[in-house]
Amino acid sequence: MQTFDNASSGAIVLSMAERIVENRAYLSEIDGRIGDGDHGVNMAKGFGMAAERLKGKDASLAQSLDTLGTVLMTEIGGSMGPLYGVMFTEFAETIQGVETIDAAAFSKMLHAGLSGIRSIGSAKVGDKTLLDTFVPAVEAFDAATAAGKSFGEALEALVAAAEAGRDSTIGLVAKIGRASRLGERSLGVLDAGATSCAIILKELSDGAHARLG
Repeated sequence: MQTFDNASSGAIVLSMAERIVENRAYLSEIDGRIGDGDHGVNMAKGFGMAAERLKGKDASLAQSLDTLGTVLMTEIGGSMGPLYGVMFTEFAETIQGVETIDAAAFSKMLHAGLSGIRSIGSAKVGDKTLLDTFVPAVEAFDAATAAGKSFGEALEALVAAAEAGRDSTIGLVAKIGRASRLGERSLGVLDAGATSCAIILKELSDGAHARLG
């Protein structure tokens, strides 16, 4: 059975932070078309601060996710800080004390993060939010493992579904947040939260995949 080690996987969060910081201008540009235009700036600030705190610490994946979640919840503005903050702290709590993470533990972690987001927001799939990326990704992961696929194959299915979910937001009308005021004018544009969520899930999955043994 494929697993990866919690204690030696904290660097996954550092590479996640790198990707978000790298995409700062892109995320703000997308957000600027139908939102405040600050998504990339806020995300890069939060992920960058968390990375600074984690550098050289040799923290576990659980500790690293907890640090990131706490920073996002308490130190960045915008609507996404609390949403991603609760997602990462729920991720961390679920795998705290789990030495080796298998597909079942990974699924449990994803579901806890999803529940956390749903507990503080009213969005659902089809509302042009990060849930349009996150929900299909989790469903694809679970479907792959239920079909007898390996952990690695399930991670690949997760990434493909996350990216398809992100792209689906182009054809959706925003129902939540500032973009919802635009109505039909929000059509034809990617949702910034769905886009950052796809980056996060890809880094998390690729990082886990590379460490499977």
